[in-house]
Amino acid sequence: MAVIQSAEKLLPSGLRGKADPLMRALAVILAGDDPRSLAQRMALVAFAIRVVSAAIAFVSQIVLARVMGEFEYGIFVFVWALVVILGDLSCLGFHTTVIRFLPEYEGRSAYPEIRGLTSTARIFALLSSTALAVAGLAGLWLFAGSVQHYYIVPLYLGLFCMPMIALGDVLEGTARAHSWALVALSPTYIVRPVLILAFMLAAIGLDAPHTALTAMVAALAATYLTTVAQFFNIVRRLGRRYVAGPRKVEFSLWMKAALPIFLVEGFSFLLTNSDVIVVGLYLDPQSVAVYFAAAKTMALVHFVFFSVKAAAAPRFSALFSSGDRAALARFAGETVRWSFWPSLAVGLGVLALGHFLLSLFGPAFTAGYGLMAILFAGILAKALVGPGEVLLVMSGEQALCAFVYAAALAANIAFNVTLIPLFGLTGAAVATAGAMVVEATLLHLAVRRKLAIVLFAFANPLKAARINGMDHHDR
Repeated sequence: MAVIQSAEKLLPSGLRGKADPLMRALAVILAGDDPRSLAQRMALVAFAIRVVSAAIAFVSQIVLARVMGEFEYGIFVFVWALVVILGDLSCLGFHTTVIRFLPEYEGRSAYPEIRGLTSTARIFALLSSTALAVAGLAGLWLFAGSVQHYYIVPLYLGLFCMPMIALGDVLEGTARAHSWALVALSPTYIVRPVLILAFMLAAIGLDAPHTALTAMVAALAATYLTTVAQFFNIVRRLGRRYVAGPRKVEFSLWMKAALPIFLVEGFSFLLTNSDVIVVGLYLDPQSVAVYFAAAKTMALVHFVFFSVKAAAAPRFSALFSSGDRAALARFAGETVRWSFWPSLAVGLGVLALGHFLLSLFGPAFTAGYGLMAILFAGILAKALVGPGEVLLVMSGEQALCAFVYAAALAANIAFNVTLIPLFGLTGAAVATAGAMVVEATLLHLAVRRKLAIVLFAFANPLKAARINGMDHHDR
């Protein structure tokens, strides 16, 4: 509160009265220890991290594009996007299963289960990702003749990153489940991209070639260093929070929850990131570079949505477990508004500066400006329904959510294979935006049907819940 009062004194006298409600609300969020304040505080921290990370990622991608040129940069972004997708999927949903169960276990002081879950998730992620990486290495060796020669060695290096990417996802989930937003998000979204850029520039300073291969070596070193440091930090924090004791492993229960989550997040992640991969399969590395630059620039809007999701997941889980459906509906409505209005404001600002921002990558990249407007339409469609997939998963509706994303991914693939050959990069952007609209529509319908909550930026979810009989349920 003292910090807020000091900040108020710095404002002009004419603005102090108007700023009072905002400053007091901010003070409650920063100082409160109730669940709602914790969720809002995590959202603010996650938002701040995503702002910083978006700036870092944007600057680093500009530098890498300038240093490597369109062709080599296109190779790097294609390989790195593929490796990140495979690394994330290789967890088989365990990184989100941690978020699903930890708040519940902590709420009933089930410490043996907490110890068992946190350790099992780490071991499982390492084993499953290593197995997938080995399979990928074998497949790449067997079918090397079917892959463009300039992708081969970068792909080999990328596969060695997968175990650390998977472990990092589980560690992030563990931190998010405890509302340690800074610890959860900064390694992946701030530290790792900074290290990739630093290692790349250091290698070039030592006369290494300006190629995708050098960039992949930098990414490999940065990934291992970041994840190992994060591992020791999380283990130290868990040791301070929970005393040592026996572990209870409920592997079948966790796996039963993890597999539907894996399908949900797998389809979701593919839906979000597969466009770069599909463009790389159909078009040349230069086209990949232009599309990625446009998508990366428009991704500055995505950090709003990501921040809300990071904060909402533990709160959704706790509210659903408590059985307070009215509170769940109210909080769900808040998350939609947290998603839509900032996304609209940030997106319009990015579009206004879009031509200039793309020119920073290089003169050829300004050809992607029209793609940005198309992608923004899809992003707004998602923001209109907020984190609907998180609400479904944390409410035990993983199977339904998986079906929604399977349908949206099928639409995405159908749109891409149809439109890219006909319209090139414009077809890819339209396909991605169209898939986002399908995803948002299906999520809205699924949440309304299963939870009697209307997720829409301009709707009152609690009023809709009462119409559907939720008050009677609560009584």
